[in-house]
Amino acid sequence: MSEEIKKQTLSLPTVIPAVAIRDVVMFPGMNLPLSVDREKSIVAVELALESEGRYILALSQKNAEVDNPKESDIYHFGVVAEITQNLKMPDGSIKVFLQGLTRARVKKLELNPVANTWFATVDYLEEKDDNSPVVQALMRKVLDEFDHYARVSKRVAVEGVSFLRQINDPSKLADTVASNMMVKTADRQAILEAVDVKTRLEKILKLITSEVEILGLEEKIHSQVRAQIEKNQKEYYLNEQMKAIQKELSQKDDFQKELDAMRAKIKKNGLPAHAKEAAEKELDRLAKMAPFSPEATVSRTYLDWLLNLPWNVTTKDVLDLKKAKEVLDEDHYGLEKPKERILEYLAVSKLTHSLRGPVLCFAGAPGVGKTSLAKSIARAIGRKFVRMSLGGVRDESEIRGHRRTYIGSMPGRIIQGLSKAKSSNPVFLLDEIDKMGSDWRGDPAAALLELLDPEQNKDFVDHFLDVPYDVSKVMFITTANSLADIPVTLRDRLEIIEFSGYTDYEKHDIAAKYLIPRQMKLHGLKEGSLEISRDAVALIMREYVREAGVRNLERQIASLCRKSAKQYVENGGKKIVINAKNLHEYLGVPRYANFSTEENSVGVATGLAWTSVGGETLSIEATKLPGKGQLILTGMLGTVMKESVRAALTYARSRGYGYDVDFDHTDFHVHFPEGAVPKDGPSAGSVITTAITSLLTGLPVKKHLAMTGEVTITGRVLPVGGIKEKFLAAYREGVKTILFPHTNVKDVDELPAQVKKELTLIPVKSMDEVLPLALEGWKEYAAKHQKDFDKALAKVGHIAKKNAKPAAKTARATVKKATRPAVKKAAVKKNAKKSAKKSAKKSAKRR
Repeated sequence: MSEEIKKQTLSLPTVIPAVAIRDVVMFPGMNLPLSVDREKSIVAVELALESEGRYILALSQKNAEVDNPKESDIYHFGVVAEITQNLKMPDGSIKVFLQGLTRARVKKLELNPVANTWFATVDYLEEKDDNSPVVQALMRKVLDEFDHYARVSKRVAVEGVSFLRQINDPSKLADTVASNMMVKTADRQAILEAVDVKTRLEKILKLITSEVEILGLEEKIHSQVRAQIEKNQKEYYLNEQMKAIQKELSQKDDFQKELDAMRAKIKKNGLPAHAKEAAEKELDRLAKMAPFSPEATVSRTYLDWLLNLPWNVTTKDVLDLKKAKEVLDEDHYGLEKPKERILEYLAVSKLTHSLRGPVLCFAGAPGVGKTSLAKSIARAIGRKFVRMSLGGVRDESEIRGHRRTYIGSMPGRIIQGLSKAKSSNPVFLLDEIDKMGSDWRGDPAAALLELLDPEQNKDFVDHFLDVPYDVSKVMFITTANSLADIPVTLRDRLEIIEFSGYTDYEKHDIAAKYLIPRQMKLHGLKEGSLEISRDAVALIMREYVREAGVRNLERQIASLCRKSAKQYVENGGKKIVINAKNLHEYLGVPRYANFSTEENSVGVATGLAWTSVGGETLSIEATKLPGKGQLILTGMLGTVMKESVRAALTYARSRGYGYDVDFDHTDFHVHFPEGAVPKDGPSAGSVITTAITSLLTGLPVKKHLAMTGEVTITGRVLPVGGIKEKFLAAYREGVKTILFPHTNVKDVDELPAQVKKELTLIPVKSMDEVLPLALEGWKEYAAKHQKDFDKALAKVGHIAKKNAKPAAKTARATVKKATRPAVKKAAVKKNAKKSAKKSAKKSAKRR
């Protein structure tokens, strides 16, 4: 450090106003024009201008994006500078010219709350003079590399390098070179903080070398890109020349032939006016594109879809009701109600010459024939059949298509199905409409609202095609397992046809007529090589499958056919007979045990439940044990079912059925078996009440009995849903008697005649009717303890009367208090009249 700089450093203040600068690192000897517009910085400049030496500390920000930096956002190493020039602007900002003097390390940086600016306590660092040969060599190398950097980057004037060669001071040379390099702020700050001149020159040399390599790579990449562009331009120019030559010679390339073929197809296909206009417009755009560009690929795909759609192609409907009935009966056994509705639909269509009407929705358990019936409808009326599974669809573009904004976009599956069918009036099955979801990509159910509305689907717009397409001729059929999972707005557009489960008699006939012959054919077994007896099928349904449909039954028959095929080959073609005696040898250990028990059980009752796959029986168990009056519920129950248990216990206690039970010291545990299966709903109210009452009275529940119905705390039995599925489940499980709500009698008419014949169906209105029918020995027990029951009821009523007496007394006192002034006033008037009469009488006597 020179003597002049040392003297100047001694005169500099140790506490000095500081200004934070962005995107720049200042070095000693550097001249920096600066525009100051932040409030804190303006105050710092004004304070510096008022000071004797007009000194200010220039500190760099770590992040230039921070508008109001904190202490942690500012480097604590900077340069003390002198403000040589300043100019106030009309907008309040100040333009200053700083002259860098010396390095300074910040010991303490604090924000003055009064002045609202930064003040720094600094140490001035002494730089040792170093003119060693190593430093001299570094100076020469830095100058050479900086010269190379200036020529490659073209950001520094080459003439400036000649000026640098005249500098003999290593420190000044290093700072001047660093101030002229276009590098990151963090790298320049590292150079500033290097007080030792040798270290500083080494850092600069390393940075310059790195920048020269990067600039060389940039130039190489730029040259390659420029060469590629020139090549593309040359190819485009040659292609244009070739087109002109071919046109002159009346020849056409493959691309031109493709365009001509598309243009001919537009005229031939007879597209509607709006579609034809869109196709011609897109074809004109394609003709102006390079044949193998990405945009041309998108246009080709669009035109292919647009031209290959069956705009005016339809199949002729066969509206012969007799033939349709034969086809439906041939393909499906039973299902009388759905078949009848289909025939009505066709009859109306024949009279109106149009198949437009409500969209049918086949609702029922899996395996009852919903999808296959839709195929039969298509075959019956001579239409093409298209199936689209909606299970798991969460993207609206699956219905409406993708917009043509990227390569690989496609129309929705509705348009794809129509294109595949090559007909604009197929039977279109939307399978599993209740299994759709929704997320950030849209709601497919909302997209179906337009598609399934006869008033709107005449102009259905797919996002990919972007032109209206008439889908009103399409016969849409939907299927669902549960109607509860279909949005209300979508369900309003559907006509629901419910598919109930099959009875055992129907399953026997289906197995004999359809399932066994089909599986024998699939497994290569000729007619007469395998015989599966009726009792074997009955045993399969009783011990191996429990379902509303016949899907699992067919799987078991397929298993029998596979094992029989193996045995048939091994035995040399000998006929195989499977009956109830040898069935277990083929299917193994039974999966289900018989439902009915030989003994009646106390605290155990059987209810009926509805699920999306059909009806099921539900066993409920109740027990009591010493405790603190708690109610314990297990079995993965929902909120509604938990409330049903509490209501049942309240009803039983209010009727006095547990007159000899100390409820304050007894815990009640109600358990629903199959604890891994979620259960909810109010329809188990009657069976829960029966199980608890059986536990409190010690009376067993009758065997072969099941029930359903919601129960209130006063004992009323309210209606429930799913009656048909529940009754069929009870029938499959061997139940003999069913108690159900009286208001559900109308639902019994939908049951098959065979089920109604074999089951004893008893409608009930309240638990007073249920308990005598459900509990063994109830009449004798009730007669014996009638006084206890009456006492419990009277106690409830007595409490009500007892509470009423004080209230009545209070009311009388209130009325008496309110009327006291009026009564007193009337008494005063009456006494006054009496006094007046006495005075008059006395006066008369005196006269």
